Amino acid sequence: MITRSSMGSICMCHFILPLTIAVVVTLGDNTAESYWLLKIKSELVDPLGALRNWSPTTHFCSWNGITCDVDEAHVVGLNLSGSGISGSIPGEFSHLISLQALDLSSNNLTGSIPSELGQLQNLRILLLYSNYLSSNIPEEIGNLSMLQVLRLGDNSLADEIPPSIGNLSELTVLGVANCNLSGSIPVEVGNLKHLVSLDLQMNNLSGFIPKEIQGCQELQNFAASNNMLEGEIPSSMGSLKSLRILNLANNTLSGSIPTSLSLLSNLTYLNLLGNKLNGEIPSGINSLSQLQKLDLSRNNLSGSLTLLNVNLQNLETMVLSDNALTGIPYNFCLRGSKLQQLFLARNKLSGGFPLGILNCSSIQQVDLSDNSFEGELPSNLDKLQNLTDLMLNNNSFIGSLPPAIGNISSLRSLFLFGNSFTGKIPVEIGRLKRLNTIYLYDNQMSGPIPRELTNCTSLTGIDFFGNHFYGPIPETIGKLKDLTVLHLRQNDLSGPIPPSMGYCKRLQLLALADNKLSGSIPPTFSYLSQLSTITLYNNNFEGPLPDSLSLLRNLKIINFSNNKFSGSIFPLTASNSLTVLDLTNNSFSGSIPSILANSGDLTRLRLANNFLTGTIPSELGHLTKLNFLDLSFNNLTGHVPPQLSNCKKIEHLLLNNNRLSGQMLPWLGSLQELGELDLSFNNFHGRVPAELGGCSKLLKLSLHNNNLSGEIPLEIGNLTSLNVFNLQRNSLSGHIPSTIQQCSKLYELRLSENFLSGIIPVGLGAVTELQVILDLSRNLFSGEIPSSLGNLMKLERLDLSFNHLQGQVPPSLGQLTSLHVLNLSNNHLHGLIPSTFSGFPLSSFLNNDHLCGPPLALCSEATRMKLSNSQVAAIIVAIVLTSTLICLVLLYIMLRIWCNWKKVAVSSEDSGMVEQKTRNGEYWNMNSPELFSSPDIQISATPCICNLKIDAAARENTLVR
Repeated sequence: MITRSSMGSICMCHFILPLTIAVVVTLGDNTAESYWLLKIKSELVDPLGALRNWSPTTHFCSWNGITCDVDEAHVVGLNLSGSGISGSIPGEFSHLISLQALDLSSNNLTGSIPSELGQLQNLRILLLYSNYLSSNIPEEIGNLSMLQVLRLGDNSLADEIPPSIGNLSELTVLGVANCNLSGSIPVEVGNLKHLVSLDLQMNNLSGFIPKEIQGCQELQNFAASNNMLEGEIPSSMGSLKSLRILNLANNTLSGSIPTSLSLLSNLTYLNLLGNKLNGEIPSGINSLSQLQKLDLSRNNLSGSLTLLNVNLQNLETMVLSDNALTGIPYNFCLRGSKLQQLFLARNKLSGGFPLGILNCSSIQQVDLSDNSFEGELPSNLDKLQNLTDLMLNNNSFIGSLPPAIGNISSLRSLFLFGNSFTGKIPVEIGRLKRLNTIYLYDNQMSGPIPRELTNCTSLTGIDFFGNHFYGPIPETIGKLKDLTVLHLRQNDLSGPIPPSMGYCKRLQLLALADNKLSGSIPPTFSYLSQLSTITLYNNNFEGPLPDSLSLLRNLKIINFSNNKFSGSIFPLTASNSLTVLDLTNNSFSGSIPSILANSGDLTRLRLANNFLTGTIPSELGHLTKLNFLDLSFNNLTGHVPPQLSNCKKIEHLLLNNNRLSGQMLPWLGSLQELGELDLSFNNFHGRVPAELGGCSKLLKLSLHNNNLSGEIPLEIGNLTSLNVFNLQRNSLSGHIPSTIQQCSKLYELRLSENFLSGIIPVGLGAVTELQVILDLSRNLFSGEIPSSLGNLMKLERLDLSFNHLQGQVPPSLGQLTSLHVLNLSNNHLHGLIPSTFSGFPLSSFLNNDHLCGPPLALCSEATRMKLSNSQVAAIIVAIVLTSTLICLVLLYIMLRIWCNWKKVAVSSEDSGMVEQKTRNGEYWNMNSPELFSSPDIQISATPCICNLKIDAAARENTLVR
């Protein structure tokens, strides 16, 4: 809070400063510059007191950082570099008209570069680098016609380099590295005839390198690396005869390396790494007799290496890694070569070890890694007496290591991993007193680890992973006092861990996993105070852990799984830095220490398959970075602590095969990262929580073999990533929710041995990724088997046994060609089994109503005709209707026949004519009355039988004998 008194003080200060400056001006001892200097001081923040002696009571030429002319009349230099001052650069510097050098570098200045600095016509040196300046470079900088050195690097400037920079005709040094500049390199740079050093590194400059750069004839240093420059390197650069350093690394330059660069006879450093240059390396590079360092790595250069002829006698470093070079000439190195570093990694080099390198007597580092070299190493490798680092990893070398390697006394690093070396480690290697690192992993080497190796007392790293070394670890391993990495995993080592290993007190990583080691952990391990990673898994270690392990407070990763350790796990829980603790498959007993909660960075805690007892500590809920918790296959009891809901990053929660109890856990739904949940084989009860539907990343949900009841919640359909769903052997009831079809990635569904009822949902046929099993057995399902199950073409096992299913086996199931286990037994199915099921055993179909066909008995006609009630009713109705229709048609036909006969009989008698017929030798006289003449008989002319009228009298016999 600003009080009245403090306000008065502030006002007084604002009054005193102008008054002081006014007094200085009236004193008249060239005090104009004093005035402006004090004005500048008033605008800067000076926490370190660099400007403390800037006082009007003393002459300004005596002030800190001030340099005056010989007459002490004017300020010609001001150096406040590294003074800790902050604030903005005052524009009042422009009043120091005699100023020739201004150095404000390495401070905490902010704001923009004031354009007023362009008024300092006598300024020759302007150093503002290593501040926090922003905005752009003012155009007015181009007015400083006398300026020779301009260094603005390591600021947060923006925008482009102003073209006016080309007006600085006296400029020799331009440094704007790491300034966040954009745009292109202005062509006006070519006007800087006296420019010696141009540093544009680490900006966002784009576009082409201007060909006008050839105008900088005095240029010695051109560095434009780490930008976004593109296009070809201009051939005009070959005219820069004074150039000594050319650094264009890490841009997107393309095309070939211009041959004109061979004209740069003074060039000592050429760096073009990390571009898109292609073609062959021009042979003209061989003429650069002053060249000391050459880096063309990470391009697309091809062809054979033709460098290092007699003219490159000064070349010390050659880096050509990450190209497509294909060959090294036999005469690669000539006598008198000064080459010390040769890096050819990640090319397309092949053939045997390039013997030309053996002529490079001065060479210290050779990197031929990640190529396709093959064959054996030369037996005279010891010709390279100055060799310190030999990197031949990731090739196809074979054979044994030559004993001569033990004669290279200067050797420090030996990287031979990723080859096909065989045989033993030569005992001569013990002569390499300076050997620091030996990596032989991923080879086919065998034999014991030689005791002589422990004579290499400078060793810090040993990695023999993935070989066939056998026998014990040398008991003299403790001689390697500087050893930090010992990686012997995946060999055939046997025997105990030597107690002397505890004297490798700088050891940080110890990997002895996947061997045949036995015995217990030596108590001397308590001396390994720097140990951070120890992996002993897949061995035969046994016994309790020594209590002294609790002294290892820097342990981060512990993996003792698949051994025979016993006793308490407490000695491994003292470190608060643990990230991984895996003790799976041992015989540990006792409780889970709550002190584990102190390891706030713990991500994986795996204690499965032991004999742990007690409850799960609620303190584990403090492990907010935990993503894997496996406590399965123990004897844990009690409830699962709800504090575990704080472990929001957990992805795997495995608590199965314990004796845990209580209600199923609704808070599980808050674990959004959960991918695997296994609570099976416990004593949980209650309903399946609907909240689980919120675990959208869940892949495996196993709640089987508990006492769960109620219905399967509809929200299960939200688990669209679910692969495995297992609820078998509970007491669940109700229907399978129709939303199950939304779990389209399911490949295993087990709901057997519950009390589920209703029909099998048709939507299950849409879950076409089902593959491992669909098991709905031993429930109360009824109705027919949905034919849609025939869409599950990947399904391998289908079990619908022990339900109340009816009807026929759908023919569509016969299309399940991947099915190799089928059980439809103990239902009420009938009818013909699909022929493709004939290869399944009888047990797959037993105890149904009337199933038939292979592998069961052949179907009889009666069995074949056996239909469902609805089918029978439909057939009966059809038969009745058809029979009725046929009878009516027959009756109609008979009546028509009779009617026609009667008509013919009447019309056959002419008037008065008598037809005589003989019957039994007698004649019959048939008299027919005239048609329609008798009132007693009327026959309609219409042939419809319904209109026939016959009187009773007409029925009398009219035949006269």
